Amino acid sequence: QVKLVESGGDSVQAGGSLRLSCAASGLSSGTYCTAWFRQAPGMEREGVASISSLGYYTNYGDFVKGRFTISRDSAKNTVYLQMHNLKPDDTAMYYCAAMTACQWSYRLRPADYNYWGQGTQVTVSS
Repeated sequence: QVKLVESGGDSVQAGGSLRLSCAASGLSSGTYCTAWFRQAPGMEREGVASISSLGYYTNYGDFVKGRFTISRDSAKNTVYLQMHNLKPDDTAMYYCAAMTACQWSYRLRPADYNYWGQGTQVTVSS
C-alpha cells in the first residue's frame, strides 16, 4: 500500500522559513518522481516544485523565484521542500505527490501524479 505523509507545515511570519517533509512508503526509492503542489481556498491546485526519481533534476513554479528548494533523500525515501522568505501569498495547503514509473517529468501537472498525501498547512502572516 502506497502512503505519502507530509509534515512540517506551520504558521510563520512573512520572511520566515519552513521545511516540509514527504515520507513515502510502499514505493521503491528511485522509481518514482515527486512533486509538491499547493492549494489555497477557492484556488486551483498549482505546482510548486518537482524532482526526478534519483534527485538529479528539479523544476519550480514561476512564483518560487529562488525561494524554495526541493531535495530527495533516497535512503530515507523522503522528499523535502525548503522554503525561505515566505510571503502571505504562500499560505495554502501543501501536498506531496508521486508519479510511479517515472524518472523525470518537467511538467508540474496534478493529473500526472497518481499518489497523494493528505497535505500540511502553511500559513504566513504579514
